[in-house]
Amino acid sequence: MRVVHMILRGRVQGVGYRAWCAYEAQTRGLAGWVRNRANGAVEAVIAGDEALVAAMVDACRAGPPGARVEDLLLHDATDAALAAGGRELFVVLETL
Repeated sequence: MRVVHMILRGRVQGVGYRAWCAYEAQTRGLAGWVRNRANGAVEAVIAGDEALVAAMVDACRAGPPGARVEDLLLHDATDAALAAGGRELFVVLETL
């Protein structure tokens, strides 16, 4: 299992990015969470099969229609990063 933590910047709020991300992750059977940050970024933790996580990261670089991802900071994380949202589902968290 691979766990990644992402921070996405650009036009990523107000375009349905969180709902899109949750749908895409759930469709792939991934666990984790996504939330808006008060600074205008979107933050996400994604966990699952390495190939599925890689495909999800690639999808997040484009995002939903209307989004414009200008920067994606990515690093590997541990499963402790899943604690905020649960370890078996993908959820949308409140803005932090």
